[in-house]
Amino acid sequence: MKAIPNQSSFLRYTDGMDSLTAPPGLLSIDEYLELEDGSSIKHEYVGGMVYALAGGSAHHNRIAINIVRKLADAADDTSCQVFMSDMKLVVENVAYYPDVMVVCVPPETENPTLQRAPCLLIEVLSPSTRRTDQGEKLMVYQTIPTLRAYLIVDQDFHRVERHYRGEDGVWHRADVFGDGSIPIPCPETELPLASIYRGLRAPSPARTTES
Repeated sequence: MKAIPNQSSFLRYTDGMDSLTAPPGLLSIDEYLELEDGSSIKHEYVGGMVYALAGGSAHHNRIAINIVRKLADAADDTSCQVFMSDMKLVVENVAYYPDVMVVCVPPETENPTLQRAPCLLIEVLSPSTRRTDQGEKLMVYQTIPTLRAYLIVDQDFHRVERHYRGEDGVWHRADVFGDGSIPIPCPETELPLASIYRGLRAPSPARTTES
């Protein structure tokens, strides 16, 4: 999903991101948010740099839809809202579009296009995002005080990398694979891997275990 340029090739977006000019400096988060609202292309933002997002594959989208359907049903009659990848998450000087986000508190901003206090975040791996999802985003997401779990879902194998905050406030990791089920803290439910990969070709048995 993400094409990551190096800093020397960074271009600053202007005029609603329809034209490009060489930057006199990096974008502030406020400048990014203003320009992003007028853009027809989604961009993530990290410390002054913007990165255009490509569309996901049919496989990627099916997994995200399966997850959202299950979580949205569980969120009925609760304070939680479930969002897909059109909703921005802003954390300090960073802005991402998580594949799935659950928020269970009133928004801290009047801007309807962003959230700042998620309870659950989920990213579906793709070849171009694997390093970011498992590295940069993991570190950033774990700094969010309201976040209770971050799930990284494999596209190719029935496997989910589960990161969760324990009662002691410390982050832990417990991967789930094969026919397992993931405990979801918000909304409180279980997310079977069979539901995540429903309608998709199952991998061979040898691929359902961790390497």
